[in-house]
Amino acid sequence: MTRNFAATVRRAALAATIAGSFAGTAALAQEQATDPAGVVAKVGEDTVTEADIAFASQDFSEQLSQVPPTQWRKVLTDVVVDMKVLANAAEAAGIADEDAFKRQVEFLTMRALRNAYLAREIEGKVSEEAVQAAYDKEFADYAGEEERKASHILLKSKEEAEAVIAELDGGRDFAELAKEKSTGPSGPNGGDLGYFTRGRMVPEFEKAAFELEVGKHSAEPVETQFGWHVIRIEDARKQPAPDLADVRDRLRQQLLRARYAEVLEELKAKTTIEVTASETPAAAGETPATGDEASGEAPKAD
Repeated sequence: MTRNFAATVRRAALAATIAGSFAGTAALAQEQATDPAGVVAKVGEDTVTEADIAFASQDFSEQLSQVPPTQWRKVLTDVVVDMKVLANAAEAAGIADEDAFKRQVEFLTMRALRNAYLAREIEGKVSEEAVQAAYDKEFADYAGEEERKASHILLKSKEEAEAVIAELDGGRDFAELAKEKSTGPSGPNGGDLGYFTRGRMVPEFEKAAFELEVGKHSAEPVETQFGWHVIRIEDARKQPAPDLADVRDRLRQQLLRARYAEVLEELKAKTTIEVTASETPAAAGETPATGDEASGEAPKAD
């Protein structure tokens, strides 16, 4: 195994984000079944149970997303029945006794156990309270970027813009003038552009907007590549901290990653590990993997 291949395996495992859900594990699939032992179908002397359907719903979740929910149960039942028929044929053909198959079963059993452990000891241990605490800690002293809330009236010529400024100086309502005369898409909304930070607008517009006082409109037209602007600043503030809902997944991912690393380190410390297979030197042009070059996401159940 080359170092690059090993790194690829690590990246593939880590990129499968633990924050998704470990509901694909056998243990959780059985819990989802109303009566795991309930018989759904009979195939010869064998039965297809509710637990089988629950397991299949996890394995074929991507395919199910392309089928109307009302058809899911029928599709899953058909899939598991076909699977049972083919499995019985394989057993009758002696495949279950072949060494290669036994090695595959050992690997799949190992993976299923690993998935169940991840579900119980990693994902299951990160609570909403922990996510809330992480949010409170990260954003306790949050100081966001400076923002402006502006409205503007976009016009085709400097003369038109100067005429609008004269009307505003005479007491006309900015929003009404924007609705009447602005050629920009925000015109029907009174010219409202919402809040923005530096770097979001073209330089000429940004400079004017961040120099104006709140409640004031530009005394001179502002020219940009889009035309001539008359700008009014409605509000100025520091960008607020994001809502918990907007960062929940990221925070949960961080907690899961930390939990995964902690548990794995503890388990490895109790285990004697000896790698006996030698690695093949990296091929010409390949960059050997060094350190933790993963995506930063902890693995989830397959």
